[in-house]
Amino acid sequence: MVVRPAGGGPVVVPSAGSGGRCPQAGADGPGRPAVAGSLSAMTSPLFITRDESLLDELLRLAAAAGVTPDVAHDEAAALRGWAAAPLVLLGADLVAEVAGTAPARREGVHVVAWGEATEGLYRHAVAVGAESVNGLPTSCDWLTERLTDLGDSDRPRGLLVGVVGGSGGAGATTFACALAQLAASTGPAVVVDADPLGPGADRVLGLEGHDGVRWDALCQTTGRLSARALREALPRRNGLGVLTWYAGATAGLQAFAVREALSAAQRGHDTVVVDLPRTADPLVEEVVSRCDRVLVLVVPTVSGVAAAGRLCARSADPARLRLVVRGSGIEPEEIARATGVPVLARMADQRGLAESLDLGLGPVRSRRGPLGRAATEVLGQLIATRAAA
Repeated sequence: MVVRPAGGGPVVVPSAGSGGRCPQAGADGPGRPAVAGSLSAMTSPLFITRDESLLDELLRLAAAAGVTPDVAHDEAAALRGWAAAPLVLLGADLVAEVAGTAPARREGVHVVAWGEATEGLYRHAVAVGAESVNGLPTSCDWLTERLTDLGDSDRPRGLLVGVVGGSGGAGATTFACALAQLAASTGPAVVVDADPLGPGADRVLGLEGHDGVRWDALCQTTGRLSARALREALPRRNGLGVLTWYAGATAGLQAFAVREALSAAQRGHDTVVVDLPRTADPLVEEVVSRCDRVLVLVVPTVSGVAAAGRLCARSADPARLRLVVRGSGIEPEEIARATGVPVLARMADQRGLAESLDLGLGPVRSRRGPLGRAATEVLGQLIATRAAA
């Protein structure tokens, strides 16, 4: 029996032993990919069809997902890449020919056709061991998600660190940007600015004049966001990207956009630093729960420690928190006792910080400065803790 799931998904083909342009695809497809059987076929999805219009649509889906496929135009080329490809999309125009070669059974084979499939197509799909039959354009979203997952699956999820001020003016945005600056020296990093009332992470990093996607546009999109698409769309310099608002924007964050952005950021970067607001709301709490560690910047004064204590007390998971003390005053041991949270690092105020930010150089001009040393120490401890987990 053929099962037809609701919601416009693929038609599932039971084991033998399961006409229009796709809306989310880009207007311009990529150049023609490699021929099946090349070295890239070992890691790229395999498209098998000689139907040029079908191939164009599949290439547009691949471009939207950020992957580059290999293409086979006949059954001989299909067999060369059949076993190695992580995903096979087999066009309805060649499914009978491929079935006639009796290819080895494998997972990840899906038949793709224009419009509704015929019963004869189902029989051929069973013969090649296909998991589903997908009619275009109905199954475009589902296929894009499969291709997106494929493109993002070859790297571990990045470290996710939240940074929040224990009190106003504690320097959370500056420290978040400093962490990301140093992390970007060893791998791709991104600052996700989740504080609409902050100074703007792009300004702190000197990226406000760079072109790229901001929250304003991202909150208007729907669907799966690939790691590569996000990484390439953000304002970026020397391996460091930033996701923030345009100057003067008043719109808040949308939960679906934040979830997709964080997921894509972790799949596409080694380190993701989130500049968190001090306000308490369900979305902020959800972001905090996703973080591997949350750093609370504390000013070591009576009022600063008191404010930080209140912020830490409302945390649903205090064990996730660590303190970073900025400036001189109350000793770190006393601050830890007052808040119930361990101190991870202490740093002095950095001279010339305002000038560095005004020049667009970012907060860390030298690793030997107080901010650079503290950020290096914290980043090293975070990486070591995660590696030991």
